[in-house]
Amino acid sequence: MSKERAQRRAERLAVLEKEKAVRARRVARRQKRRALAAKLKPQRRRRTGKLHVFTRAEKTGIAVIPLIAAAAVWFLVPEVALRLVLIAMIVLVLPALTVVVLGRR
Repeated sequence: MSKERAQRRAERLAVLEKEKAVRARRVARRQKRRALAAKLKPQRRRRTGKLHVFTRAEKTGIAVIPLIAAAAVWFLVPEVALRLVLIAMIVLVLPALTVVVLGRR
């Protein structure tokens, strides 16, 4: 009787060891896959300072004022070439004006 119990216990332990080995292989595969995914995924940079976030009014002003200026140039200036040059100047000067007017650097 005790030999049968020992044999059954040995069989149970063998099955448990096989299951444990399968589980360990799965975990190892999962960890390798996660490590590879983490390596391939672009890393986020930690920012030390906080950039200025424009308010809704500031964003609206940044978008609307140049459009109004471009419309004024388009309707008030008769020559097409001069219109295009002035509109290009508005587009080029907009970032500098944004910094100067809103006082953000």
